[in-house]
Amino acid sequence: MTNHASLVEGQGITLLGDDIYSHQPMIVNALMHNLIFIFVCLPQSHGALEEWLTFLDKTGEIKTFEHKRYLNGQGEIWSYRHVNQYPVRNEKPAQMVNWCELTVKRDKDGEVIYHNSWVTNHSLSPEVLPEIAAAWRDRWKTESGNHNVLKNRGYHLEHNFGHGLHHLSMFLLTLNLLAFLFHTVLGLVDQHYQRIRQHRGTRRGFFQDLFSLTKYLLFEGWEHLLEFLLDESPPQFTSRTTNSS
Repeated sequence: MTNHASLVEGQGITLLGDDIYSHQPMIVNALMHNLIFIFVCLPQSHGALEEWLTFLDKTGEIKTFEHKRYLNGQGEIWSYRHVNQYPVRNEKPAQMVNWCELTVKRDKDGEVIYHNSWVTNHSLSPEVLPEIAAAWRDRWKTESGNHNVLKNRGYHLEHNFGHGLHHLSMFLLTLNLLAFLFHTVLGLVDQHYQRIRQHRGTRRGFFQDLFSLTKYLLFEGWEHLLEFLLDESPPQFTSRTTNSS
């Protein structure tokens, strides 16, 4: 963070991180660079926080907020608990943070379908809590929709690390990111690309087709390759005859 904080400092960007980040050293580092954060805070790794929360709950200082949402026609009860300004640890000096918790239950049977808690330096209120939850869920969308695709859906991103003595690894990473960017744009605006992806299904299968075709055939360009993939005419075979004497 110290090396790159200047790139985002003062831009209102919120750092999102797992439970490993929600401890005093990381939080103090973020605050030193005027950065905003939302870090997961698991009870099992924050015993001191849980003691404080139990005490604050008994004294009525933890505020609650609840609202109902509908997803695919199913009702869900979203229940929040939050408190502003309490210490992140027992040892002094202890950094003060804000804490919130979200529990989502199905309306029809009360079954818990989601639960998580966070620490943040956003000032918490009923108006802000849904935005905190939405920000965190967007992080998982990024994780599964970008990082997971780059690693496991045909781009083989993790295989590029460690190549070269100087800049080759970064160069290969950049090519991967550019490819992902172009494929994302094509999936949004190019009808030929959309038809091929819909027909082929998975990204991995699509890339396998590209690999096989370009290994044995020469194409004039990207459009030529797409037209070839969309060509539904039956293949033409040239019969070979021999003359017998």
